[in-house]
Amino acid sequence: MSGRPLDLSLWWSTLPIDLASPLGAPLPGDSTADIAIVGAGYTGLWTAYYLLKADPSLRVTIIEANYAGFGASGRNGGWASALFPVSLEALARASSREAACSMKRAMFATVVEIGRVATAEAWDINWKQGGTIVLARTPLQLASAREEIANLRSWGFGEEDYALLDAKAAKDQAHATDVLGATFTPHCAAINPALLVRNLARTVIAMGAKLFEDTAATAIEPGIVRTSRGSVRAEVIVRATEGYTPSLAGQKRTLAPVYSLMLATEPLSDLTWDSIGLRERATFSDGRHLIIYGQRTADGRLAFGGRGAPYYFGSKITPAQDRNPQVHAGLWQVLTDLFPAVSQAKVTHTWGGPLGVPRDWWASCGFDRGTGLAWAGGYVGDGVGTTNLAGRTLTELITGDPKTPGNLTTLPWVNHHSPKWEPEPLRWLGTNIGLRVMSSADDLEARTGRSSRRAAYFGRKMGH
Repeated sequence: MSGRPLDLSLWWSTLPIDLASPLGAPLPGDSTADIAIVGAGYTGLWTAYYLLKADPSLRVTIIEANYAGFGASGRNGGWASALFPVSLEALARASSREAACSMKRAMFATVVEIGRVATAEAWDINWKQGGTIVLARTPLQLASAREEIANLRSWGFGEEDYALLDAKAAKDQAHATDVLGATFTPHCAAINPALLVRNLARTVIAMGAKLFEDTAATAIEPGIVRTSRGSVRAEVIVRATEGYTPSLAGQKRTLAPVYSLMLATEPLSDLTWDSIGLRERATFSDGRHLIIYGQRTADGRLAFGGRGAPYYFGSKITPAQDRNPQVHAGLWQVLTDLFPAVSQAKVTHTWGGPLGVPRDWWASCGFDRGTGLAWAGGYVGDGVGTTNLAGRTLTELITGDPKTPGNLTTLPWVNHHSPKWEPEPLRWLGTNIGLRVMSSADDLEARTGRSSRRAAYFGRKMGH
């Protein structure tokens, strides 16, 4: 795979040769298109896919600074979920109760849609819709789980969408330590994210899109994308750059690139898996404040990740930040505490990368017909599913011909404008203080058995 390292993540190392091979060349010079998309991750590629499904005659050009799937799309935890980073209450305050529920149900349908497309296109993405289990391992976490389910019931979501599991039912799924109960939702599939993004990229090219890799966009303006290798003029331009958005002129404070890191074990024995569970490959987490996430991979590994890496001053992004020995050691400690049976296994892969976080933790997509500028992003780590919804929604907005039942353009995340992040050093201070608060809150609650007021305060600031 010339110029494309396979050690970006576990997922990249599993790619077959045909998907690991180069897909695009650098932009040869100035060019024109009907629609120019900046970023060849899930957002940009799903948008191209649905645009070309709607109108195969469109001239779609995709500009990518590295190569398709280089960013979070090829390195994430592999949860094709219905998670959305904004609470129902916040969505309802900005729109209506009905619209908030419509947003959640649109996310449910998005999980189904990804599976449908993968089947229709004959993509092997290691798909397994085993749902998500969030373990409650302290009395506070159990009380929070009960409150969460009660709240969801008040919004009209039943047992078929969200269930509260007692200790026995939870342990039947995941044989973790200290389990007191759990929440479970069927609306999630475990996947290999690199297989999804590379299959999607190859399909989009076959549909007629032009992919120019190793071509860094420097600025997006109405009617033109300026790059290191020339300009692309187009009537519509889609910004799909997520955690790399600050590299664009004028976008330094649009999204903060926050790192999430992961590790993966060697394939585990059947005996070890008997001790761990996860027979249906349910993705898993627990109720702590500092987010963790994991899955049982199709080849029998544990892939596990979490937050905890610092935000770097000035939204700095470098390959050196993809691995942090201290954070990876902390993740291993958490994983072996959850599942002691894995403690003798080897860690074969460590990796990480930035995800995009808006100031109000509010993912959004939109289109300004007057300028021809469209965007989607700010998924706060919940992008595997949300990017698909973004691609379909942007297609409706751009074509002006909504064909999806219910009209996705009316959902409350459409044309939401998040405030800018504070300038440095305030951005660096605020982001890292928030990280420390959430981390220390877990320790405080474990020691005292009392809820952290500081964590609740920061939770409100994060759009929840």
